[in-house]
Amino acid sequence: MSKRPQDRFSQAHIYQENFVSKGERKVLLEELKQFYPIWEERYSKSNPPPEGQPNRWLLRPVYWLGNWQFACLNYYHPPKGIEYRCVKAEPFPDTMQKLVNEIEAKVRNQFLEKDVPRFWKLNTCLINYYGHKLIDGKKVEFARVGEHKDFEPGPVASLSFGEKALLQFVKSDGKHSQSQVVQQQWLEDSSLQIFGGDRYKKQLFHRVQRVEDKGFVFNENHTGDYVTRRINLTFRYVPDDHIYLLNRLPAEKQADIAPYIQQLAGTSPYFKKQII
Repeated sequence: MSKRPQDRFSQAHIYQENFVSKGERKVLLEELKQFYPIWEERYSKSNPPPEGQPNRWLLRPVYWLGNWQFACLNYYHPPKGIEYRCVKAEPFPDTMQKLVNEIEAKVRNQFLEKDVPRFWKLNTCLINYYGHKLIDGKKVEFARVGEHKDFEPGPVASLSFGEKALLQFVKSDGKHSQSQVVQQQWLEDSSLQIFGGDRYKKQLFHRVQRVEDKGFVFNENHTGDYVTRRINLTFRYVPDDHIYLLNRLPAEKQADIAPYIQQLAGTSPYFKKQII
């Protein structure tokens, strides 16, 4: 007996190669060239590092669209970490929005209703630039992400471009024992991955174990001497009530992100308006 569509996708994971057509890929990557990624520090004055630990830079340059989750504001982490975490940012470019509309339709058609929150929409995009750079003449690799969970409610979707990446879902007890790989997937250029539900959002962690280095490099992506081999767009949902205009943040939070806003304002008309 054939399974109903809701049964086939009951584990809430979809992977589709060549989701983005060659024409869409070309236009989308051109759209991304208008954005200048920045390096962020993990902590700030109002969100200091744990006692005895220094502040640190994130592993790679990033850019956010829809809303910006600055690392030093401690990201969006319900149920308690929802206030003053997400700052209204630039809208998605046209081609990206078209693809997002298709992804949302796919989720609503193929995921179980219980795994899709009532007002769910992909209104936030984290752009990660994976690569390496030369430090003191030595190639230092930054193309990885440690195991973590995405706490935004509902399914998460990602589009991958450039070198392929090995993404793993793992079980972890949060201590020092080695994590157990439960499932892994090579994410190819122009592919789509969607995951959600309790299994992938609550029970398992995920990580980017490595990104291949076979000679593909992105040009004109404004990362300086950092060599970008892969660009990944991760789309999430943050409820509108938890997205703040910059001037609605408390003064100490505005001070924490002021250097980043100034930097963004130098290249972004949207952020330039925020400080005028």
